[in-house]
Amino acid sequence: MLNVLKDFSLPYQFAIKVSLIFLTSGFSFYSLAQNTGSLKGQVVDLRDREPLAGTSLLLVEPEKSCVSDSTGVFHFNDLPTGIYTLRVSYLGYISKTIASISVLAGKQLSLNITLEEDVKLLGAVEVRSFRFENDKTSPISTFSFSREEIALNPGAQGDVFRAIGMLPGVTSSGGIYSAIAVRGQGVRDNVYLVDDIPVTEVGHLEGNSFFNDPNGGRFSIFAPRVIDQAVYIGGAFGAEYGRRSASYLGLSIKEGNKGSSIVDGQVDLLGANINYDGPSPISSKTNLFASARYQNFLPLVKIIGLENLGVPSYGDYIIKTSTSLNPKNKLSTLFMISPERFVRDMSHFQADKEFNLVYLPDFRRNKIISGINLQSFVGKKSLLKNVLYYTNYSSDVAVGRAYPKVNSQGQQAIGNIDFKDRIQTQRYREDKWGFRSLFETSFFKSDRLKTGLEADLLRLVNERRLLENDTLFVFRRSGAIPIGQNYQVLTPALINADFNSYAPNVSAYLSYYFEPAASWSIQTGLRYDYTGFSRQHVWAPRVQLSHHLSSNQSLSIGYGWYYQEPVYADVADLPGGNRLKMEKVTHLIFAYKIYFKNDQKLTLELWHKEFTSMVVTPLTGTVFRNNNGKGYGRGADLSYTKRLSTKWHGVANYSFMQVMRNDQDGEGYYPFTFSQPHQINLMISYVLNDKFSFSGKYRWASGRPKDAFVIHQNVLNDPDNYLYSMELIGRNRQILPYFSSLDFRVNYTFRSPKVRYTAFFDVVNVLNRQIANSESFNFFNGKPYFDGLAIFPTGGLKFEF
Repeated sequence: MLNVLKDFSLPYQFAIKVSLIFLTSGFSFYSLAQNTGSLKGQVVDLRDREPLAGTSLLLVEPEKSCVSDSTGVFHFNDLPTGIYTLRVSYLGYISKTIASISVLAGKQLSLNITLEEDVKLLGAVEVRSFRFENDKTSPISTFSFSREEIALNPGAQGDVFRAIGMLPGVTSSGGIYSAIAVRGQGVRDNVYLVDDIPVTEVGHLEGNSFFNDPNGGRFSIFAPRVIDQAVYIGGAFGAEYGRRSASYLGLSIKEGNKGSSIVDGQVDLLGANINYDGPSPISSKTNLFASARYQNFLPLVKIIGLENLGVPSYGDYIIKTSTSLNPKNKLSTLFMISPERFVRDMSHFQADKEFNLVYLPDFRRNKIISGINLQSFVGKKSLLKNVLYYTNYSSDVAVGRAYPKVNSQGQQAIGNIDFKDRIQTQRYREDKWGFRSLFETSFFKSDRLKTGLEADLLRLVNERRLLENDTLFVFRRSGAIPIGQNYQVLTPALINADFNSYAPNVSAYLSYYFEPAASWSIQTGLRYDYTGFSRQHVWAPRVQLSHHLSSNQSLSIGYGWYYQEPVYADVADLPGGNRLKMEKVTHLIFAYKIYFKNDQKLTLELWHKEFTSMVVTPLTGTVFRNNNGKGYGRGADLSYTKRLSTKWHGVANYSFMQVMRNDQDGEGYYPFTFSQPHQINLMISYVLNDKFSFSGKYRWASGRPKDAFVIHQNVLNDPDNYLYSMELIGRNRQILPYFSSLDFRVNYTFRSPKVRYTAFFDVVNVLNRQIANSESFNFFNGKPYFDGLAIFPTGGLKFEF
């Protein structure tokens, strides 16, 4: 019953049909007294935070320059309102370009700029636009997104996860899922850090089970323009990241503006969003960023006539403070809460003429992220971070079911339809109290030592009750199904769970980067993890060797072991006395990288993975799990990136991927769910002038694997209750249709004496091709079906005054 909703995937189908079908209209409001604004900031050294006096700063188009004073502070006054690009340079340091700086009338925007010392391996090449990517200690598969690049990504609706879906090796899902599956692994295999706080749940409205949809949630818990910077590593990441094995994604929540306060808001068909960005009213040393978003689909489903799907609603509320204790110490706090609900009752079922959706769920879920982060610069070369945090994920679910009857001619029985409000309930909870202490230092000019200690206490609660026997009409035959029975009966013994326990987790790591010769660099690391629920100690060595062919190109090889703790929901499902081990993934990557000019790069990566002790489900639809799975994956990623520095930015990449798994259940190796052999992504955004900007995105990918099946008729032997079933006979032996989508966006900015407007029009899937994302089954007519996304236009107006 864990996948009791698989046959209809309520939030999944809802998101397919309406997640993007809404007209967004927004407004931002500012108090203005004039038509000019100002820009103020400070330039400091990246390592020791010492001010850099005499830094040259140049605003591009129109050109205006200044030099920082003895404290590193700079000013640009009396700037006409508009969008600017700032170039920053200092002798002996790597230059930096910051694009899309918005100057508002009567407001002072504050910037804190860090510059990194230039070293011989970068030579004369300026890689200034790749300010979060040109760290030589990072793997070659590092990509970053700025706030503006996320916002300009067509079809992404400002969602950082949909923007990252453009990167090589990330499985495409048609913009329907706000989740990433990297190089053939699942959406729950990624390391997520939000302001250095580890989190596992990052999406709203998961679809085909109570809490563990393999495709992830449909909407991000981060509202548009909340994320200031995103750094993504697609594989072979360093020893400082662990307990997940596929990729790393670090998200930085925007900090409050030190200058003037800004309040903006947005209202659309789904709800409203309000943000505050500015000084704290409590202390002059504290900046505050606060955001509140609430979305309810009830008005929309009535307008577009999709009441049969049910009604989701969710909210996201953030408060972040940043306090400068002194030039060397900064204290940040974060609190975020994201409640959601999904309801489908008999009124929604009665609007479903095909009887595709018979279950009646009432989901109530909530996510909390909170923490305190003290960042201290020690001496001239050392950085210490201490992070204290608490995270929570809770889910309260009740599922009912309707029991319509259809005869062999497909005619519905006369009379009222029987239903039950509850056939299954669940109360699930994850609580984590944790601490992270991270230290970085250097002994010489061209080395870097990173070490850290992490500890947390994890509590899991899982109370699931199946109140009566239920039936799965999509099943895989096993010894538990009698011969001649073409469906699977779920009993309380197969579904019920009663888990309430605590367990400690401890991690430590050591990573060291050094340059043994003029054109060579090595990063080596070792990570230790102990997971209390697995009662397992593991050591994970990692190494990266790079040969720098010239000042702007390099060859690298990376190798490492990556251990992944079991999904918490799987741990909490296990019958008493059973225990899941950590999964192990081995990464091997060969890579080539070259920079062109200051804002372009080309990368080629060849990768191979080995999977052992993978968690699998031996009996479909039950709580039983084991570590019998194994497999391998291989692929190649070719990527060209142009960062947003002046007029345009873009991405073009191709990925080849083959990932095979073996559950060791007699069916042999099969293509894994997220294995798509070929993927092509193209995206370009161009700012024509101060009024128009355009962006377009094209994505193509091979179809995902799907199970082979046979259809059985009249499985209950009742002509008045004539039902079909789907028996899965081959695991992922067939494929869904290929995925293809073209998105387009245009922005038009215009001004009145006191108001700046931006009107935008965003078209998703211009080619109007139906996209297959997953296959479902209607057991009243015996027909498989899949839902997809057709053409969908969105638009809106943003104005600032």
